[in-house]
Amino acid sequence: MRSGVCIGVAAVLAVVLGGVASGRAHAAEPLPVSVSIAPQKYFVEKIGGGLVKVAVMVEPGANPHVYEPKPQQMVDLAKSKIYFAIGDEFEDAWLGKLSASNPGMRIVRTDAGIIKPPMGAHHHHDEEEHEEGHAHHDGDDHHPGHEGEHHHEGGDPHIWLSPPMVMMQARSMASALIDADPVNITAYQENYKKFIDEIAALDMELKGTFQGGGQREFMVFHPSWGCFAQAYGLTQTPVEVEGKEPKAAELKELIDHAKEHGVKVVFVQPQFSEKSARMIADSIGGQVVAADPLSADWAANLREVGAKFKEALK
Repeated sequence: MRSGVCIGVAAVLAVVLGGVASGRAHAAEPLPVSVSIAPQKYFVEKIGGGLVKVAVMVEPGANPHVYEPKPQQMVDLAKSKIYFAIGDEFEDAWLGKLSASNPGMRIVRTDAGIIKPPMGAHHHHDEEEHEEGHAHHDGDDHHPGHEGEHHHEGGDPHIWLSPPMVMMQARSMASALIDADPVNITAYQENYKKFIDEIAALDMELKGTFQGGGQREFMVFHPSWGCFAQAYGLTQTPVEVEGKEPKAAELKELIDHAKEHGVKVVFVQPQFSEKSARMIADSIGGQVVAADPLSADWAANLREVGAKFKEALK
């Protein structure tokens, strides 16, 4: 992991040392940027600190699959110099409109170069295929988006829940911020290196949490935690099928599967209904536990959810 971190830092420094032509000369105001979801705000602020002002399009507690920006958000967007896209379904519906409303805004696709695992269905897949991917450019402008989370062709879009994948997203963010604001190059460099060290430490902590044998499968309503599961050798079994509630036969299959594999906890997120999850939990004598993939306090949330998963796997 440490060698990967060094490569990431070196890549950003190479961009810087190669020369940056554009920038803001001693800007007095923070650089206005926009992101799709709250965890991205955490990432950008870690790198940009007080040099950036971050607007989040999908508000906390909202379902990104059906969210529509509010008028004030569109006003904020019109001022943004950069939009950090992440490959979420919200962007499939809105990114073209958002870009049209602010043609001078640079779109940086932070999921570019990341190999995403397939979205889970009601079957096991080999979590030993631990593909973390590698970023081969700075994530700018021309990387095609996925086809939508409920269709699965582009893989699991929840890349912000995997610390190794966040390292790659951070590289794209740092490069774009330095390009837009080279006068503050030193601050961005230093903040980026600190953030990478923090991510690496969190990654090692989570690996320690899940080391050893025992149960490796957890059940979730919405398949949000596949990237996290891949990073730590776990398997998520989702209740939801292609964005739809399970039918009666599928629900029975899930209940039988849970009983067979000793699953006692069904994880839910606040943006979705927990009706089916609670039905399964009642049928297996288990419980429903919250695990929010969109929490604004990214690092603390991963520690908290990791502990919940670990407890459920006992």
